[in-house]
Amino acid sequence: MRVVILAVISVLLVFTYGCDSKKEPMKNKQTTASSTTPTKTADVTKQNELPNVSVSFTKESFPKIDGSTATIPLTQAMAGKLLGMSSDESEKFIKHNTTHNAYVNLIEGKADIIFVTEPSDEELKIAKDANVEIEVVPVVKEGFVFLVNMNNPVSSLTVKQIQDIYQGKINSWSEVGGNDSTIIPYQREKNSGSQTIMEQSVMKGIKMMDAPKNIVWGMSELIDSIAKYDNAENALGYSVYYYAKSMYNKDTIKFIAVDGIAPDNNTIASGKYPFTSAYYAVFKKSEAQTSPARSLLAWIMSREGQETAEKAGYVPLEVR
Repeated sequence: MRVVILAVISVLLVFTYGCDSKKEPMKNKQTTASSTTPTKTADVTKQNELPNVSVSFTKESFPKIDGSTATIPLTQAMAGKLLGMSSDESEKFIKHNTTHNAYVNLIEGKADIIFVTEPSDEELKIAKDANVEIEVVPVVKEGFVFLVNMNNPVSSLTVKQIQDIYQGKINSWSEVGGNDSTIIPYQREKNSGSQTIMEQSVMKGIKMMDAPKNIVWGMSELIDSIAKYDNAENALGYSVYYYAKSMYNKDTIKFIAVDGIAPDNNTIASGKYPFTSAYYAVFKKSEAQTSPARSLLAWIMSREGQETAEKAGYVPLEVR
């Protein structure tokens, strides 16, 4: 069994870099703090072909976990399953400090493993300056979604239209099939997980317009801005699918299709939705092969681990 586990880990310690707007399955790649040029390898095995992995943890031996807001239910489900905790117990046991702070805590040795979106260029630089190499491994799929108010008649945008809106080239909803009103394009703060995905995977290096009045801090604030604030019908924003669907759902917002494809569990799992990404387990490359962090990774990538993630509402890497 040990040989099987190590073989699985050697395949899985790869980085799926970016939510490519091309409609193709997510590929596995590897990234360290000293290199941002990923190397493609084989796809992850299907869920029904994943191995069974047995691990044993106590509260004391469980790795120190941190992460993004949207992965709190994932890590709480992991702790509940592996430590036999109730939902109330796992909620008290697991604490996340948001994406950027989680990366900093990992680099500074305050966390053993974090569950986050992909690292920003600044986070990679912080790691490199600290002489820390990180490994970034996709553990569940995710979609990057665009949100409008329910009263907005627009139901779909193309990738090019989204890019043009966030460059300031398109300013009125009438230019994309909506009302004759000014678009209010909200952005997230720098180094938030959503902003990193937006810059790297949607804009693909195209400079976004400065929008100091439209920057919101926190995913819930952005959704609130679209759901109920003044001029909400004219607002456009973005978030990660799981958070907007399961953690902070509002009945006054709607997901819009991108290039005609609406985000849902099926289109994200299959990779048909253009902005299909992942949540990643990130840890130091120096972690021993038998460390708690790597053992936890082996488990989350096992059949039981992926089933646990799916029961918590996440999209597994491969659907049975």
